[in-house]
Amino acid sequence: MSKNARLSLVIVAVVAVVAAGFLLFSRDDTTALEKPADGKVTVVEYLDLECPSCRAAHPGVERLRAEYGERVTFDVRHFPIPSHRNAELAAVAVEAAGAQGKRDEMFRVLFDAQPEWGGQQTSQRPVFESFASQLGLDGAAFSSALDDASLRDRVLAQRAEGSKAGVQGTPTFFVNGVKFTGAPTYDALKAAIEKALS
Repeated sequence: MSKNARLSLVIVAVVAVVAAGFLLFSRDDTTALEKPADGKVTVVEYLDLECPSCRAAHPGVERLRAEYGERVTFDVRHFPIPSHRNAELAAVAVEAAGAQGKRDEMFRVLFDAQPEWGGQQTSQRPVFESFASQLGLDGAAFSSALDDASLRDRVLAQRAEGSKAGVQGTPTFFVNGVKFTGAPTYDALKAAIEKALS
C-alpha cells in the first residue's frame, strides 16, 4: 500500500472516530423526548402546579387527551419553579396521590383550587392533605408519602431532565420530541399533534 493510501485511510479513520464521538456526546440523553418508533405521537408537558399559565392550558390538554385517546400519549412531568413556594410540594402531592391511583384527579383538584393555595408564602401541606381527603385517599399513607424522599427525588429529576431538554418556563410542550413554540392553546396544540400524526 502506498504512503498516500495509508495516510488517506488514517485520515478517514480519524474523521470517523471524531464524528462518532461528536454524535455520542452531543446526543440528548432525554430519550423520552425522542420520536416514538411505533409511529404514534407523544406529547410531553413540563408544568408547575402553581403556574397560572399551566392552569390555563390544562383544560385544553384534558380535552385533547379525551379526543385522541390511545392515538396520542400525554406524558405530564414536573418542573416546579423554585420561586413558587409550594410548587415542589404540590408535585410531590400529585405523586403521592398517584401511589393510590389518583394522580390525574389530584392534578385537577390542585389546578381547580390554585387561586386559593397558589402564591402563598406558607406551606400549603394542610390544604393538600384536605384535597387527599376529598379524593378519598388513605390520609396516613398520603401524609407519609409527602415526606418520602424518593418522591421528591422523582420530581427534582424530572425538573433536571426538563432543564437539560431546554425547558426554561412553564408550561413547555414537546410533540414527538420537538419543542412546541407559541401559546399552548387547544387549537395550536391540536395543529401540532395533527401535523405529527400525518
